[in-house]
This record gives sequence, C-alpha cells and structure tokens, in this order.
Amino acid sequence: MDNYGKFSELPEEKQLKIINAGLELFGKCGYKNANTEDIAHKAGISKGLLFYYFKNKEKFYLYLCEFCEGLMQKAIDEKEFSGITDFFQLLEYGAKVKADIVIQYPFITDFCFECFLSACDRVENASNRYVSERMAAGFDTYFQKIDFTPFKETVDPKKIYQMLIWLSEGYLLEKRRMNLPVSFEDMLREFDQWKEMLRKISYKENYL
Repeated sequence: MDNYGKFSELPEEKQLKIINAGLELFGKCGYKNANTEDIAHKAGISKGLLFYYFKNKEKFYLYLCEFCEGLMQKAIDEKEFSGITDFFQLLEYGAKVKADIVIQYPFITDFCFECFLSACDRVENASNRYVSERMAAGFDTYFQKIDFTPFKETVDPKKIYQMLIWLSEGYLLEKRRMNLPVSFEDMLREFDQWKEMLRKISYKENYL
C-alpha cells in the first residue's frame, strides 16, 4: 500500500501541511491541471518526497478522497450523531461538523466539489467510481437510525437529500462562474433556508 504508513509517521503538523496543499491545488485547479511540483512547493517538501509517500499524482488524489471520507466517518461514529433520529436535525448536525472540518482544512469544500467535476480521463473512472459507490452507500449509512415517519407518503427522503446536494453544488458552481470567493458561513446560512423550505414541503403537517 505504497508508503501511506510512512506518511502517517510524520508529525501531525507536517501531514496537515501536505494534505492542505493537495486539497487547495486539486480543489482550485482540478486533477488534470494541478501540478505536483506546485503541491510539493506549497507543502514545503520536494516532489520526490511527495511521490515517496504517495507513488504518483493519482495515488495522492485518491488518498485525499479517502481522507475526506474518513473525516465524515469519524463524525458518524460520534455519540451525538447516533442519538439523532430526525432527518433534518441530522442534516443540521452534518453541516456544523463540516464547518468545524473547514476550520482545519479550509480547502476541503473545493476539493470535494472537484471530485464530482473532474474531467481527467486518467482518474475519471477511479474517482467517479469511488464517489458513486460512497454516495450510494452514504445515504443508508448516514441515515440508518432516522425515523422517516414524519415524511409524507408521496415524498422520497433520498430525493430530498439529493436536492440539497444539487442546491449546494449549484451554489458553488454559481460562485465559481462569477469568480467569487466561497464563504462557508454564507453557504451554511443558505443551507439552513433550503433545509427549512424542504422540511415544510416534506413533513406531514402534524410534525411541523
């Protein structure tokens, strides 16, 4: 498994610097246009050392995908998470967790967004398959303890979840199209409005 073990032996501060460099440049440039020399320079290491830890550009990219998934899995394992049974309360909890993650990894939102938009043929199959599999399994894992009784019979919770994802992606695309900076705080405020709107549409009246 390459030298991930060697990477994990580095001081946490050094790991953080390398991870954030990758998240930033893959997030800003996409897989195809991100330059590993630039990533290494940003991280304060040589390109050779970066490849010592991750073998090549694709391995590092997929490592970061797994790393991001691991952060969310850690949140799922939290005691507070397991005690939430309301669909929209869980979404609110997830948004707060992401806000805390962004403080430590400020470019993680850009990177995760690029995972869905990567147009590089070399990693398209691997990354898209990885993301698709996690998305398919993600709903059942994330919402396994949720009580879906409040939902109207005509409403599919999975589609509501997908709509929130599309709204979030559309928000990011619009900011990028207009070349505007993404404020996670502003996005959370928008998310709260979308969430409340969809809750009123989705829940039976006696649960509102």
